Amino acid sequence: MRGVVFLGEGAMELREFPDPVPGPEEVVIRVKASGMCGSDLNHLYEPKRTEDQIVIEGHEPCGVVEMVGSSVRPHEAKVGDRVMIHHYDGCRTCSNCRSGWTQNCDRGRIAFGGNGHGSHADFMKAPVHTVIKLPDVLSFKAGAAIGCGSGTAYGALKRINLLAEETIAIFGQGPVGLSCTILAKAFGARVIALDVGEERLAMAKRFGADFLVNPLKGDPVQAIKDVTRGLGANKAVECSSNPVAREQAVNCVCQWGVTCLVGVHGSMQFDCNEVITKQKTLVGSLTFSKNQQEECAQFISERGIDVDSLFTHEFRLEDAVEAYALFEQRKIGKGVFVFD
Repeated sequence: MRGVVFLGEGAMELREFPDPVPGPEEVVIRVKASGMCGSDLNHLYEPKRTEDQIVIEGHEPCGVVEMVGSSVRPHEAKVGDRVMIHHYDGCRTCSNCRSGWTQNCDRGRIAFGGNGHGSHADFMKAPVHTVIKLPDVLSFKAGAAIGCGSGTAYGALKRINLLAEETIAIFGQGPVGLSCTILAKAFGARVIALDVGEERLAMAKRFGADFLVNPLKGDPVQAIKDVTRGLGANKAVECSSNPVAREQAVNCVCQWGVTCLVGVHGSMQFDCNEVITKQKTLVGSLTFSKNQQEECAQFISERGIDVDSLFTHEFRLEDAVEAYALFEQRKIGKGVFVFD
């Protein structure tokens, strides 16, 4: 089979690998869609990798079960099932693993497409406990979106307990931020979308954002207060990883408000009194649990939410170099590798 690998320092290639064979408690899926994530670019530009560090990339897998291991029971997975894969494995026995938060494994995690083989390939092998059934009404592309970007957005909104009567400010309208916008509207909230790119703001508007703010055109904190009677937003989610935006996300929420950091890496500064005297809460949110991935898929399918529209471009595996070059230059929105 073919698989996309990153070699470090911006280099990548399409390689041939043996077709995977499942162990007793594993499945092999025939990949139908594998989404591109902004975090992929961090891996692409890591230092040069040795051969033992090179893995197949991709952590937004969706496809059809091709083979099952000898110990896999029919209710867990069977050949022909349409499935997503929760893209983490761990020790499977610590409290985090048992509760579905494998990414927080006490003994160290495996992230498929990070330090374990992922889904930018014709086939993918994974433990059966990572299999999440894909609702029949959802496309494989929708399953790929839920597999990281949209699932991460859902996890963040659940983390802050977003309510229908609330106003939320969403900083950054890339794939995760746009997913936050779509889902927050489905939750019933009023959405203020922020981004420095007018094209992304236009997408946010199409996806239901009530107010648009470009931080390059004025003080975004004041703009948020202007549309909330001077109070500030009830909740804020920061998806850009920009340190200035992180500070603004703290400052823009009202007294007793909650700010959630989703964008990874980097640092931030803020006035502690802003949090202390106004009784604000600052939290982080790392993707989603296995249970939340299934819950997100059901939420999207039952409400007919069009997450397929998050993808602006489709690619084949052989186009991977071009696809990531366009992605890095922000000449596309969210891309996805699709398979026959």
